[in-house]
Amino acid sequence: MTTRTFRVTVRGVFDGLSTEQRAELLSRAADHDVLRAAFTREGHLSYDIAARTAFTFRFLDTGEEEEDILEATERAEEAARAWLGERGYGYKNLRSRAEDLSQAPLGKRQRRAAAQQG
Repeated sequence: MTTRTFRVTVRGVFDGLSTEQRAELLSRAADHDVLRAAFTREGHLSYDIAARTAFTFRFLDTGEEEEDILEATERAEEAARAWLGERGYGYKNLRSRAEDLSQAPLGKRQRRAAAQQG
């Protein structure tokens, strides 16, 4: 059985932030810049609170069956909720999207490399 890699994106909007919470997010904005965004096991948060209140968590997970993507999505959503809850950040419109990289179409370079190997 092969291991499948899943990328899960959890998006939402901060809601009802206090002045102090907003200031805290602004002070840490460089650590959460979208240009530094990456899919990680622990989840990477990106936002630009100065521009808008939306945020994105990016998670990397694995499984062996195609159906494991559902559990990976649930874990990602729970991790995002936990992170926000631990800090007392209100949020709304939480939604997620997951991708099984084994099902993703190959890019031009990947197709060329596969053709050379085969």
